[in-house]
Amino acid sequence: MTPMMVGTMVLCFALSVSVAVSIGLASIVGMQVNGANMLISAKEIFNSINKFPLAAIPFFILAGNLMETGGISRRLVEFAKSIVGGVQGGLPMTCVLTCMIFAAVSGSSVATTFAIGAILIPALIKHGYPTSYAAALQATSAELGVIIPPSIPMILYGVSAEVSIGELFIAGFGPGILISLALMLFVWVYCKFKGWGKNDGEGRMPFGRALWQAGWALLMPVIILGGIYGGVFTPTEASAVAVFYALVVGMVIYREIKVTDLFVILRKSVLSSAVIMFIIANAGLFAFLITRAGVPDAIGRWLEQVLQSPAMFLLGVNAALFVIGMFIETSAAIIVLAPILAPVAMHFGIDPVHFGLIMVVNLALGMITPPFGVNLFAACTVARISLDRIVKDLIPFVGVVLGCLMLITYFPAISLTLRDLVYAK
Repeated sequence: MTPMMVGTMVLCFALSVSVAVSIGLASIVGMQVNGANMLISAKEIFNSINKFPLAAIPFFILAGNLMETGGISRRLVEFAKSIVGGVQGGLPMTCVLTCMIFAAVSGSSVATTFAIGAILIPALIKHGYPTSYAAALQATSAELGVIIPPSIPMILYGVSAEVSIGELFIAGFGPGILISLALMLFVWVYCKFKGWGKNDGEGRMPFGRALWQAGWALLMPVIILGGIYGGVFTPTEASAVAVFYALVVGMVIYREIKVTDLFVILRKSVLSSAVIMFIIANAGLFAFLITRAGVPDAIGRWLEQVLQSPAMFLLGVNAALFVIGMFIETSAAIIVLAPILAPVAMHFGIDPVHFGLIMVVNLALGMITPPFGVNLFAACTVARISLDRIVKDLIPFVGVVLGCLMLITYFPAISLTLRDLVYAK
């Protein structure tokens, strides 16, 4: 059954069939070959999405879209620019810092790309940066949307591997801040080398004024994350609070969201949520079937024989995930692979929360690597250029994130120190 399922899925990928349909069709074919009762498929598809934490996904997507339309994104850009925009290369650094702040609420890299990129890509081009560089920078910076909590992929990993989502969220701060600082340092040095960005400080708002204008926007991540770690509400409930707060700020305080805008915002959010939930539903059935077939145990035993140390196991997993992330959407990859790899990682003595961060950061790289990097498509859409034009400028950014991934992989304290402090027994 398993070879037929994998073969069908690979064939569908080769024929450019969508990820969700490929996974679902492979599962159905496997069940037919094995003579299984087809009612199982309906039951497992329903069970896959009948999980309370998954309710956070559509809410965080909606919150991100409300922030984009409600003027929160623009004010965060001005605030970030007031901090780092005064140095050479300050505008690219502003892009990274803004994405870092925006990520603390949106949970989605694609939402971050559109919300921040629509403002900063034209600004970067206006200040003399190449269009391809601006698009590559925005696509890479938006990756922070799934690394800094709240994060939709972390929710999916927590549900799939039965790991605390709260612990995953708090563990995400270390890797997120590390990647943010590494990217800002890199763009600063690179702009110095290229001679770009000498006039980035033009039009920069004073810090006090920018802080005052962005006050309500900056309060949003404080309320959301403070509520989660203060025990006021769960991560799922926090997503609903984020929507309510973004709606009130956008409609009542900033008054940039009109009643007529709500239909467009809701429609875009529903479509984005439906795509992710459809993938989750089909991937859940696929994971159920390969688990019943004993694939996780077989892979675990094989990995124990081939990769006989935790260090080698992590290196092998990182190499595999990097390649997988290029071709399979992050959500689908996590749902299919987390139930398989997490138990093996625990067998090697690797903390499941640490391993979850490794998976999320690694697969997030798939969002900025061709041929199916969703962030690349989004950034190219905003910048109005073709994908092939940004590959040259993208390579150094991928190298920086890969370097950070290696540090996160082999220095667990980057992920676990804050978790252990907050969740000290």
